[in-house]
Amino acid sequence: MITSSSNSRIKNVIQLTGKAKARKEQHSFVVEGAKMFLEAPNDRIKEIYVSERLLKKSLSEKGELFTKLQEMEYEVVADDVFDRMCDTKTPQGILCVVEQLFYTLPEVLAVPNGLWMVLEDIQDPGNLGTILRTGEGAGIHGVIMTRNTVDIYNPKTIRATMGSIYRIPFVYVEKLSLALAYMKDLGIKIYAAHLSGRNFYDYIDFREKTAFLIGNEGNGLTEETAGLASAYLKIPMEGQVESLNAGVAAAVLMYEAKRQRDQLPRI
Repeated sequence: MITSSSNSRIKNVIQLTGKAKARKEQHSFVVEGAKMFLEAPNDRIKEIYVSERLLKKSLSEKGELFTKLQEMEYEVVADDVFDRMCDTKTPQGILCVVEQLFYTLPEVLAVPNGLWMVLEDIQDPGNLGTILRTGEGAGIHGVIMTRNTVDIYNPKTIRATMGSIYRIPFVYVEKLSLALAYMKDLGIKIYAAHLSGRNFYDYIDFREKTAFLIGNEGNGLTEETAGLASAYLKIPMEGQVESLNAGVAAAVLMYEAKRQRDQLPRI
């Protein structure tokens, strides 16, 4: 059992949790909690750490967590040391280091009649994680992001995805304008929620290849990016509300697309 926070492996986990640079250099990220561990692909798990208290509990209950642990190697960590490793205030007692996933833009877009989210400079980790999680529920096929978008492997983003990080393809692009041009060449219609939009979002047909543009929380889409959209749309607002949270706006659009695509022919 590891009993010291000065242990080199413990120090490295803390680095991976707190620093994007370390995650990038090691092509690894940290996930916390039983759900994230159970859903992690076994072939991508590099290290597993279990607190002393959780191990005692899992040994007595012998549930799903116990079963998966028996198939893999893991380190037992003293409770106080384990708590220092975690980003959460109330750790569940298990975390693992996972190999990062990498996709190319052609791979993300290689879906017939797909549905994608394009994010420009999203800064809030919770928003990004929520978009991935909601996107999986709505049936999207991938997420394209600018380099200035928050690190998808940020611990807060990982938690907000609730496991969708393992299943939704994503890619960061150096030049969004080039990526959008490539998408248009593939026949993808790109829609931007914009004040200049003439049609409400539920008046537009999203059953063909579709991508939605979502901009920065504070500034929205840049003029350059908005100008590259195939068309503008708008979400109706009442009262004095001018816009929705990025994650909420994305959810509204994704689920409208899902509604249209799932709709049965009228009799």
